[in-house]
Amino acid sequence: MAERENRGRGRNREEQAPEFADRLVAINRVSKTVKGGKRFGFAALVVVGDQKGRVGFGKGKAKEVPEAIRKATEQAKRQMIRVPLKDGRTLHHDIEGRHGAGKVVMRTAPVGTGIIAGGPMRAVFEMLGIQDVVSKSIGSANPYNMIRATIAGLKSEQSPRNVAQRRGKKVADILGNKPNAPADDAAAPADA
Repeated sequence: MAERENRGRGRNREEQAPEFADRLVAINRVSKTVKGGKRFGFAALVVVGDQKGRVGFGKGKAKEVPEAIRKATEQAKRQMIRVPLKDGRTLHHDIEGRHGAGKVVMRTAPVGTGIIAGGPMRAVFEMLGIQDVVSKSIGSANPYNMIRATIAGLKSEQSPRNVAQRRGKKVADILGNKPNAPADDAAAPADA
């Protein structure tokens, strides 16, 4: 029996080993008027990520703020997605994400640009581990819709490796022969 308990504890340690950072994006207080007065409840929106290409969001409702945050964090950890990053710092290509009335545009950026994004989108990018991105939210300013639109856009991102694998080609064929291009240009004037 003790052996079975130890196995359970070890499994919990392994699950907790990956460290996730979390960011509270929004907290909303709602009240319900009842016979004796008002009853307050809280809704929390949390973004969780490992800052290495995985991110998720969750929402939780409870009578107390810490419990709502805990529920949101648990849901976010269950709904994590993996996003391929270029050089571990930016997106591979420009993306547009939509959810309801929310529309977001995310563009790849050169080194040193930083995260240019509004509140809820910034939280997603920071938890994802993106360092350089330019983004704009068009339409709904509701944080729930902004985050859903951002995640929908990130889900649609394709890395050159995924595209090459799907088409049955090599990554170099997809990207083009960029290293050879300057050599061809240099050889052309010598022949003329």
